[in-house]
Amino acid sequence: MILAVLDTNVLASGTLNSSSAPGRILNAWKKGQFELVLSAHIIDELERTLKKPYFQKRISKLEVSNYIDLLKNESAIVYVSTSKRIATHPEDDFVINTALTGGADYLVTGDLRLLKKVGSRYLGINFVTPNDFLKVLQKN
Repeated sequence: MILAVLDTNVLASGTLNSSSAPGRILNAWKKGQFELVLSAHIIDELERTLKKPYFQKRISKLEVSNYIDLLKNESAIVYVSTSKRIATHPEDDFVINTALTGGADYLVTGDLRLLKKVGSRYLGINFVTPNDFLKVLQKN
């Protein structure tokens, strides 16, 4: 089974459009095509993001609550035990350390700055865009 960490931008944008790459990734997760690995930090950041006016105009509080509950109940929540400092922003390091702690095969991000900084592979983790991750899922 593929283990993947989705960063906050993928988790948040996937809630808005089920036909977008992030939305299709979330649908694939719900169908059991891969195991989602998260940490409390990612979930907290997602909750803060979904409370911003942009998302509040597009998704109800009940939908947000149900989505967060689904993530907490159906994903593998890891306690981050590594503290590598790689990225330019500390919040990106939390995502990378979640992937390292959880033994993820993939870290899926739309953050092109992070992808450029880290490259396509780091300590056994493949760093990919949502579109590239969909290609991986199609092969499996």
